[in-house]
Amino acid sequence: MRRTEYDEGQAARRLKVPVAAFRWARHTGLVPAPDVSSSQWSRAAVEALDADAIWAAMPSPPISGGAAADRIAAALGTPNRTIHGEPANVTAFVVRRFVDRGLLVDLSANPDGTLHHPGQVEEVCRREDLAALVAADTPLGPEQAAARLGVRRADFNHMVRLSWVRSPQSIEVRFGTSRAGAVDVALYTTASVDAIVPAHPEVDWEQLRTVEKGRRSPLASLRPQPAPVPA
Repeated sequence: MRRTEYDEGQAARRLKVPVAAFRWARHTGLVPAPDVSSSQWSRAAVEALDADAIWAAMPSPPISGGAAADRIAAALGTPNRTIHGEPANVTAFVVRRFVDRGLLVDLSANPDGTLHHPGQVEEVCRREDLAALVAADTPLGPEQAAARLGVRRADFNHMVRLSWVRSPQSIEVRFGTSRAGAVDVALYTTASVDAIVPAHPEVDWEQLRTVEKGRRSPLASLRPQPAPVPA
């Protein structure tokens, strides 16, 4: 029985092109929007596509988020080191935030990693504001975020509870070699942490920063604002 509808994976196989190349062609408009449903193309639409043009739009294989981070770090003149235990200057966390910003397209369907068009990564590397973008999207753990704000970890926990800042991603941190001791640690972008103070002028930040350890947080009595009702 001849197939009459194709999802992106089936369409890519039909055209004998990589799925990542098909996704990139979809992003650039070389592949039109699905004509059967939100995610499926008709047989006629797939047969009308130019496989050679899709190949030409992505002549090199996609690179991983980690490789993209390495290229961005090198472009900034601060290459990521390969020494074990040495923190990277630019991480895959930053690359994911670039995806969120619309600066990079994720060509992978894997939630644990990303794939990117090498040419688009090179375009990002040439941006004049690259350093500022990386600084804004650099990850901070809860302790680091609290220290940056000059408050206690307990006070920052209340800010999270109040939805003043949200974590776009968490990482698994192991204590020892067993997964039994692993915990998920939320990460926050530097920009989102820096935005808390100007967004909440009602808080006496000078007082909050002088609250002694063990004392109740002035934020403890606050309640999250209800979500706005859709119009």
